[in-house]
Amino acid sequence: MNIWIINHHALTPDMSGGTRHYDFAKELIKRGYQVTIISSSIHYSTYKELKDYKENNYLKENIDGIEWIWIKTPIYVGNGARRVRNMLSFMHSVSSTVPKLNLIKPDIIIGSSVHLFAVYAAYKLSKKYKVPLVMEVRDLWPQTLIDMGISKWHPFILLLAWLEKFLYKKANKIITLLPKAHLYIEKLGIEKEKIVWISNGANINHLKHTKKLDSNKFNVVYTGSVGVANDLSVLVGVANILKDKDEIHFTIIGNGVMKQGLINEAKNLNLKNITFLDPVPKSEVYNYLYSASLLYVGLKNLPLYRYGMSMNKIFDYMSVAKPVLFVSDIDENIVNDARCGFVIKNPSPNKIADLIEKISQMPSNELKILGKNGYDYMTKFFSTKVLCDKLENILKEVIDNEKSV
Repeated sequence: MNIWIINHHALTPDMSGGTRHYDFAKELIKRGYQVTIISSSIHYSTYKELKDYKENNYLKENIDGIEWIWIKTPIYVGNGARRVRNMLSFMHSVSSTVPKLNLIKPDIIIGSSVHLFAVYAAYKLSKKYKVPLVMEVRDLWPQTLIDMGISKWHPFILLLAWLEKFLYKKANKIITLLPKAHLYIEKLGIEKEKIVWISNGANINHLKHTKKLDSNKFNVVYTGSVGVANDLSVLVGVANILKDKDEIHFTIIGNGVMKQGLINEAKNLNLKNITFLDPVPKSEVYNYLYSASLLYVGLKNLPLYRYGMSMNKIFDYMSVAKPVLFVSDIDENIVNDARCGFVIKNPSPNKIADLIEKISQMPSNELKILGKNGYDYMTKFFSTKVLCDKLENILKEVIDNEKSV
């Protein structure tokens, strides 16, 4: 089977961020499949161009057996009109350029909705090659934008709403990352049997790691986006409360719209117990996770989480067998399910600081048990191999159904 995956923001392990499709592709190749990934090389959070196209508008590479097609798109910063231009450019270039590359015809195409225009490009290619389309729903567009305050009557939102329903109907199968997304999709008239949940997850076998943090400290580490939803101003407040506790240190690794404000806040408070680092490649981030004593997740209880969540960072945290501190009012969360750490619903800096101080004084064997609980739970339900088993079965089912029509 020859599988094409179209994901505007697919990444390799030498880049910072999630590597879901790289990981799936590697596992599928082990099982005898051919996989091509088509993406853009402008990083979604650093806004930097990661490849040199010279005079071309595309670049072909073989990355660990994956045929990777990078599509050149215009630079943008933030979430304004230039980002929309970047999305539309990707859609147009995928639709017009990929058929000219003399690639082996796919048997099935997966279109990932980092945005809907990428899935529309996948739909166009599926029609051209007369192969089935699997739509992967990562974010619920345009509902996520509506939840963030944009009017549902905005012309761009109306366009996305039409395109969303169109693609749901045209897809042979719909994969959601959010466990309850089917409740949303079914309201649009899509039958439940067409929808399947395949969560994010993580690899469980990492390369040898090196210590990146002071092993004499109790290291509280956060990795990932530094955005509004992550509520990291609370963690700066916690660091301020614990600034006289020399044995506790905080490290935030990542980038986002809130980062500079947090850095300024820490400077104004003259905090010496918190460090901000730039994003690091996925292959390197595990060095920091293994160096941590406690891994932190903060999340505002936003309406968009009513359909569940599937955060890469939590699975990465669990994969290194470290205890997790989850700070959010959200009722359902994997940290409780896996018994792999601590959950605090009131995001009060004082309460969080008290809890972190208590955790720092716990016997190391108790923390190890929590970490092992998370590792075992993730291995059983959310490892790349387990998730790829589900994906493989879905792809086979779709192709078999197509042949029987």
